[in-house]
Amino acid sequence: MLLQNWWYTTLLNSKTDYCPPLKEHMETDVLVVGAGMAGLHAALRLVEAGKNTVLVERNICGGSSTGKSAGFLTPDSELELHQILRRYGLEDGAKVWNIAVEGVKRVVANVTQYQMKCDLLEQDSLFVGLGKAGKKSVYEEAAAFQKIGYPTQVYEGAALKRINPGKGYMAGIRTGKTYAVNPLLYAQELKRILVQKGVRIYEGTPVTHMEGHKACTHMGSVTAKNIIFCIDKMRPTVSRISEQVYHAQTFLTISEPLDPNEIKQLFPEGDFMCWDSKLVYSYYRLTGDKRILLGGGSPLTTFLPLDVTSPTVIKRVIRDFKNRFPFLKHQEFMQYWPGRIDTTKDLVPIVTHDPKSPYIQYVLGCVGLPWATFCGDYAARKVLDPTLQSHDKFLRIDRPFFVPMPLQKLMGKMTAFSFNILYSKYFQKNRKRSA
Repeated sequence: MLLQNWWYTTLLNSKTDYCPPLKEHMETDVLVVGAGMAGLHAALRLVEAGKNTVLVERNICGGSSTGKSAGFLTPDSELELHQILRRYGLEDGAKVWNIAVEGVKRVVANVTQYQMKCDLLEQDSLFVGLGKAGKKSVYEEAAAFQKIGYPTQVYEGAALKRINPGKGYMAGIRTGKTYAVNPLLYAQELKRILVQKGVRIYEGTPVTHMEGHKACTHMGSVTAKNIIFCIDKMRPTVSRISEQVYHAQTFLTISEPLDPNEIKQLFPEGDFMCWDSKLVYSYYRLTGDKRILLGGGSPLTTFLPLDVTSPTVIKRVIRDFKNRFPFLKHQEFMQYWPGRIDTTKDLVPIVTHDPKSPYIQYVLGCVGLPWATFCGDYAARKVLDPTLQSHDKFLRIDRPFFVPMPLQKLMGKMTAFSFNILYSKYFQKNRKRSA
């Protein structure tokens, strides 16, 4: 297998223009730093509201976490719905869930409105449970969906085999109104739209440091009334708020195209986006050109501080996948790539103002494209309406964590985040929350 991101390969066949780096000093109403899903949607909201907007990106638009993701457009992410309801209660839990629901809707609406060519596919989601514990999770999820009035269908035994014949799956829950997309093509298409609307975009332009309202780059600077940071892998030189985010490492691989018979065996009654109930879960779907996009990881590498580029972990994921679907044992996987997605200590994003510089906002730890879409848009709306607080109590930075910051400094960031995330997924329960 080649160590190469398949989404970059698909970009070679698209008509996208590179936006050269910033080489001047300029002023603007709003500067957005980072052109992943959050930054792009923040810029879209701002320019449509008439704000003079500049967008800078150290890579190409979508070239970091967004362009390394699997392109799942589903409200499900690292937190399942029943875990969200356990933590927030029914009323607030439904609001948190709808953050990602709204994110999905925004992406699909953009693709439709602007006729984007980004391999958007409508695919139902299928969460499959492994063993008795996985089956229990499926039924807990079904009960949670019923509480918020969200339509689902649960499968077991022969009924499950008719839609997904994978070995070891004990039960599955199906949800609709979910989609898949080529995330890098979507980002590049949205870049094209933003340029047409008047946003000044500069790729290959990292922000090195701040001087008040001025963001300095290697060859220029931008002075702005308001600044929104939507970057991952933030360094302490940008802000000490970087202590509030870490990352989880996963791996993706892409197969050669499947023939029609193999597709029929894999998905007898139509395509699904699938993931299983393991703590470090595996996930897969079909792309528009009928390839298997397969992802997964390892408990040993999930929280390592640097990218692991060896194919060892993804080969194990492939081997497990082929054991579940023996008719695909001869299928070749041609490329693989690692990706480190930013996360907060409780898997819910942070949208916050800088405590010392209130004209700066940070969008941090968005696990999943829909979450990033909503949070970037939300930060932009807070620029347009400073009184907006509709989701602050969920996204605020000063919420309590299982391992507080003083203890994190003693334990180390990797250990602290590991304990916090396990607690938030499996043990954290609803308590009365202040606005």
